[in-house]
Amino acid sequence: MARGRGYWDEWERFPRSTPIRVERGIKARSQRGKFGDTWWANRWIQVLESFGWDSRLQRGRSYARSGQVLEYSIAPGLVRAKVQGSRPKPYDIEIKIKPLSDEEWDKVTQAMAGQAIFAARLLSGEMPQNIEEAFTTTKLTLFPRSARDMDTSCSCPDWANPCKHIAAVYYILGEAFDDDPFMLFQLRGRSREELTEALRKKRSAEIAHEAEDTSEGESPQEIVQPLEECLTNFWVAGEEMGRFRVVVAPPAVSEALLKRLGPLVLRSGRENITGILTERYRTISQQALEMALSEKD
Repeated sequence: MARGRGYWDEWERFPRSTPIRVERGIKARSQRGKFGDTWWANRWIQVLESFGWDSRLQRGRSYARSGQVLEYSIAPGLVRAKVQGSRPKPYDIEIKIKPLSDEEWDKVTQAMAGQAIFAARLLSGEMPQNIEEAFTTTKLTLFPRSARDMDTSCSCPDWANPCKHIAAVYYILGEAFDDDPFMLFQLRGRSREELTEALRKKRSAEIAHEAEDTSEGESPQEIVQPLEECLTNFWVAGEEMGRFRVVVAPPAVSEALLKRLGPLVLRSGRENITGILTERYRTISQQALEMALSEKD
C-alpha cells in the first residue's frame, strides 16, 4: 500500500516502544555489521534493503540481534513466525512469496541439469555462485525482485509494512539461509529432496544424450593388434603420449562423495565417521597438490 511522505513523517514521530525481553528467542549470530556470511544470504538481505525500508529494517536488525524472534517455519510460498514485541502476547507474522509452478520448476531444473557444475554442487548440498543464471535463462527469479513480489502481515498495531517485527524475521531468515540454502528453494516451492531427485533424473538424461551424440560422431574403431604381435615395441611411448597432460587441481566440489551420501550413522569411538573421512579427504587432496607442485618445480 502506497503512503505519502506526510504519513511517514507522522509515523516516525510515534514514540518507540520497548520490547519485552525473552530468554530463549532466536538470537542473530551477527551482533554488529552485516548479516549473512554466504553470497545467497547477502543477496537475500541486499534485495530487501534495496526496497527502501531503512528505518524499519534498522529496528528489525535490533530485534533480530536481541532474540525477539521466538520461532519461524518455512513452507512453499509461506513463512510463519512469532515475534515478541512490547505487549505480552507475541505477534504473528506471515511472509508470502509466490512459489514457482510445476511447469516453471521443470524449466529451471532443466536449465540446472544442463550445467554440470550446477548439478554437481546442488547434489552435493552447495549453492552455485551463479545459480541465478538458471532462473534468468527461463525468465524467472529465485529472489524477489521488488516489494510487490511479497505479501506480508503482522498482528501488531503498527500501520507500517514491513514493521520492525517483520523486518526482524527477514534478517533471521537470512542467517537461516546461510546454514541451509535449500530453504530458499523450499520457499519457492521445492524441497531439497524434490529438487535433487529432479536434478538426478534430468542430469542422467543429459549424460545419456551427450553420450549418444558422441557415439554418432565417432570414426570407425581402430583395429588393435593382438598383444603377441607387438611385444617388440610394447614399452615404447606412442605419439599420443606427447600430447598427454595431467593437471592436478582442487575439485570443483570438495568432499563431493561424502556430501552426496549425507550424514553417516557410523562412529569410531565417540567421533562420527563423516568427520574422520572429511579430514582424511582434505589431507590427501592437500598432499596431492603439494606433490604436483613439487614435481612441476
